[in-house]
Amino acid sequence: MNAIIVGCGKLGSGIALSLVTKGYSVTVIDENEETFELLGKDFAGETMVGIGFDKAILEKAGIKSSDAVIACCKSDVSNALIGRISRNIYRVPHVVSRIYDPRKAQIYQTLGIQTISATTWGIRRIAEILSYSQLDCVTTIGDDNVELIRIEVPALLVNKTVNELSASGEIQVVSITRDFKTFIPTLGTHFQMHDIAYIAVLASSLSRLKSLLGLL
Repeated sequence: MNAIIVGCGKLGSGIALSLVTKGYSVTVIDENEETFELLGKDFAGETMVGIGFDKAILEKAGIKSSDAVIACCKSDVSNALIGRISRNIYRVPHVVSRIYDPRKAQIYQTLGIQTISATTWGIRRIAEILSYSQLDCVTTIGDDNVELIRIEVPALLVNKTVNELSASGEIQVVSITRDFKTFIPTLGTHFQMHDIAYIAVLASSLSRLKSLLGLL
């Protein structure tokens, strides 16, 4: 697959190096040639000096046959513009723009631009860290009678099976996140230390869930 990365800061260079190891053909564009030093001498991709929203530069980089464009310049406006050009003019299948201002990120998403915001991610991550020690309702389903709960598995459940935290028609472990990977467990899956469990539970069975988790 062919990918173009606009902006060779810490994020852009990191993405470029990661994609190369996955077999991508990568071209990195930046206005400042010195930033390419972050890629290292052994970088297997291509580099180009230029303005990332210049269509001549993008075409020279091969945007017409590109599978992905990642815009991660220092400017939200530039990243959004690159995203719109890539999506609307060149019909690139996968386009991502890094946006610093979360309010702008929401606006750009309504325009069909996939965005990532480190600020928004940081806010959510901090909230998650603070909430993992207690029942954290991720969402309610349907008529609010079912809740999806997220919790760090307590010590008393480590090495016990998912079946021991299940109650037919009331409580069901939907997924487990372990070492930054999420999977759907079986009833025989054993919990491990630092697992994050996502549990579907009837609102009327929350007290029972708390009891099984040792929170009562």
